[in-house]
Amino acid sequence: MKLLAQQAVPTHIISGFLGAGKTTLLQHLLTQKPEHEVWAVLMNEFGQIGVDQQLITQQQGYAVKELLGGCLCCSSQLPMQIALSRLLTESKPDRLFIEPTGLGHPTQLLEQLTEVHWQSSLSMRALVIVIDGSRLHDQSWVQQNLYTDQLKAAQIVVLSHIDCMTEADHQAFFALKEEYQAYVQFWIEAENGLVHIEQLDVIQQPLNRKIQPLLKLQKTQSMAEQQAEIKQLPYHYVETAQGYTVAGWKLPKRWQFNFYDLLDVLCSQKDWVRIKGIFNTDQGWKTFNFNTQQFNYKSSEESIDNRVEVIVQTQQDWSTFEAQLLATKINETA
Repeated sequence: MKLLAQQAVPTHIISGFLGAGKTTLLQHLLTQKPEHEVWAVLMNEFGQIGVDQQLITQQQGYAVKELLGGCLCCSSQLPMQIALSRLLTESKPDRLFIEPTGLGHPTQLLEQLTEVHWQSSLSMRALVIVIDGSRLHDQSWVQQNLYTDQLKAAQIVVLSHIDCMTEADHQAFFALKEEYQAYVQFWIEAENGLVHIEQLDVIQQPLNRKIQPLLKLQKTQSMAEQQAEIKQLPYHYVETAQGYTVAGWKLPKRWQFNFYDLLDVLCSQKDWVRIKGIFNTDQGWKTFNFNTQQFNYKSSEESIDNRVEVIVQTQQDWSTFEAQLLATKINETA
């Protein structure tokens, strides 16, 4: 008798910043398991003492495995590969949920799980990011680099703690949806974590971010050098989603820029939808947040790097923009 090949398992990554409500959402999703199916959960905690696993009901039809210490998004792939392989082999689940630590970058995990090695085993569903609606008014919270990086990775955003939201939170949520329209495909407002699994059963869009050396450097490199993986700053990337193009630059923290020259360059750009950046300038660290209604800039806390993103819906000459940007660099600080 010829055995049928096992189908790839629908796999959901449920991520989000610390305390957003990922485990609460996961608990409600697990209650929707059909009686005849086996669902599995791979959980990751940054510390060495697992707590979340104890919050997920251990009963027939569920298989829960916890990976402790470090972050499966960005640490060595080997522990995650082993844990996931064992979970799939031993439990043979009909659906799989992966909850990385709130300190992780889920894009890196998604990149790992969409590699050729996993394509016959996993059918990746849309990356879900859970955000705490009651904290949207807190700018110091929502402007953290890790928080914004997670939102940019999301295809689905689940808004939690909506019963605790103030008017300021609702206004901030409206602004957030406008800001991330180029990234997020679906927004779900979840009361007490109640989300139907059908709402999350969306095929993950292919990743299309291309990280390359600065355009200036690419002109002096051979094709083989350009194909090498970029692992350190500075670098440039371009990605497209839902009719928008996002071009970004990450530059070393020690690079310092002339504030007024930089402001002139950003203000002189045309046909953009959004410009956001943070720079080490001769006037101190500055954030820039431009939309079509207003140009905002202000002093900020020190960042881990200089960075800028420009969102457009039209073709742009990124080489010219980069040359203008680099021309505002004045020196390198210690």
